[in-house]
Amino acid sequence: MATDATVAQTGDKGLKKDAIGFTDALVIGLASTAPAYSLAAVIGLIVVEAGVQAPAVLIASFVPMFFIAAAFYYMNRADQDCGTTFSWVTRAMGPYMGWMGGWAITMTGVLVIGSLADVAARYTFLFFGLDGLAGDKWAVIAFAVVLIAVMTWICVIGTEASARLQRILIFGQVLGLLLFAVVALVKVFAGDADPTSVDPSLSWLNPFEVPTLSILVAGMLTGVFIYWGWESAVNLTEETEDSVSAPGVAGVSSTVILLGTYILVTVAVIAYAGPGLLEEFADDEGIFSTLASSVLGSPLDKLVVLAILTSALASTQTTILPASRTTLSMARADAMPAALGRVHERFYTPHVSTVVIGIVATVWYVGVSAFSENFLFDTLTALALMIAFYYALSGVACVIYYRRELRRSVTNFLFIGVAPLIGAVTLGYLFVKATIDFADPEASYTQSQILGVGLPTVVGLGFLAIGLVLMLAWRAGGHERFFGRSGFERVPPEVAAGKVAVEETAGAP
Repeated sequence: MATDATVAQTGDKGLKKDAIGFTDALVIGLASTAPAYSLAAVIGLIVVEAGVQAPAVLIASFVPMFFIAAAFYYMNRADQDCGTTFSWVTRAMGPYMGWMGGWAITMTGVLVIGSLADVAARYTFLFFGLDGLAGDKWAVIAFAVVLIAVMTWICVIGTEASARLQRILIFGQVLGLLLFAVVALVKVFAGDADPTSVDPSLSWLNPFEVPTLSILVAGMLTGVFIYWGWESAVNLTEETEDSVSAPGVAGVSSTVILLGTYILVTVAVIAYAGPGLLEEFADDEGIFSTLASSVLGSPLDKLVVLAILTSALASTQTTILPASRTTLSMARADAMPAALGRVHERFYTPHVSTVVIGIVATVWYVGVSAFSENFLFDTLTALALMIAFYYALSGVACVIYYRRELRRSVTNFLFIGVAPLIGAVTLGYLFVKATIDFADPEASYTQSQILGVGLPTVVGLGFLAIGLVLMLAWRAGGHERFFGRSGFERVPPEVAAGKVAVEETAGAP
């Protein structure tokens, strides 16, 4: 009898070809952003910063995300490598910048996986009425560690298993969010909302009415976090049907769907509760569970708790995927230890890198949580810095790699040149501005400092500095196959025209 090992077709990294389709890639891209949790976590912060202009801030944040998604689409069409930014930046800008881009992707996973599992654990307790456990720090930490282990195991046993789980989880969070938003708006217009409610206005959607540029920048940096994650669909390119176009289209589509969802829900929440009440939840993702009883009543309010729970749980799993695929690609390119490039003979997944990411993320989460729960808020700000860093690199890499093709058509010039460059410059500006602003301890949530520098800047730049040291140490050990690359490659004309698909590559070829 034939076994999976003899039937399955694999690429040059050993990953299973055609394991998932476009719909699965789209679902994974959406789930990776954790839309319900992301909104719950940051809506209070954005309202504190921008007031009723919070929806406008989300629209402004969408623009560079959409432009970078375009860069991912075109770069994936030219190079279907699961390392995405790592491989592309290495091709376009050389091995050193490519290594740092890959490191940034990997560390974003390490920083956030524990936070997501923490929320999933707490909301699981709340969903089952175990309020005492939900308020017990160590009970939450223990259950979160179990969830990380389970999600890591699911990632190991197969991409199809991951996709099947995500199909189920995505419906839980989308159903809860949409039901909440629609009912809240109906009550506002019917005059049945809370006394603090306000009537929605189209001006809420206008970024030019945000009071100051500093407020817009701070809000956009937070907005970068809630859109982040859609590129997980592209990290699975080597395991997706029609790998040349489907993953890129899934990534772009994810950003558009997220925009619509975020705007609808944010307008509904501000209108129903009023900006004053939301400011009380600047550091508390419990806003939806608090309003759910008033908006939906019992027992439908449990659907909103379920939405947050499934959102955080889904993203705990899907956030492991890009980090593990990136380290796989780096290992195969001789940019990281070879052990991280191993693929399971039965499951066709990068089991070593997946387990390593799960373990490192767990250690970081437990250590940080034991030290200070509030510290997690500053790490999320630091996370946004690293996201802006590697997204900006991706946009610049697209322009450089396609530089000979930009004048061939208006479409090429606008969508492969101008759009990715605008996205990269915007995110680069956000990175620099936020790094400077958050160096002031007073600007961070905890107001903590190290040597007079605010914690978000210390964490964000600190992780990049650690990456730089490790890269130089790896270079000192030789590894000429990777570091001997020159970069500044350009896309072959036939590939740019879509006439020829590039074969899968081992790391950054």
